[in-house]
Amino acid sequence: MKGLHLVIASPERTVFDGKVDMAVLPGELGEFQVLANHAPLISSLVAGEVRYAVDNESHTLQIKGGFVEVRDNQISVCAEL
Repeated sequence: MKGLHLVIASPERTVFDGKVDMAVLPGELGEFQVLANHAPLISSLVAGEVRYAVDNESHTLQIKGGFVEVRDNQISVCAEL
């Protein structure tokens, strides 16, 4: 199984860029989880908490909104912090 890679960028800087076990994102219709081999998607994000795990250690980041693209085990988040 190919690793899952997460990039979280804001207009000011790259907040995170690395391998993750999973990510939970605040979508318009509610939170959704992304695991390895997830189906491709593009979604807008609302204000809330982005959660992700690196080596089973949880991390969180508050965002004001943004967009996410999931494709080929790559999660690309563009968010306003």
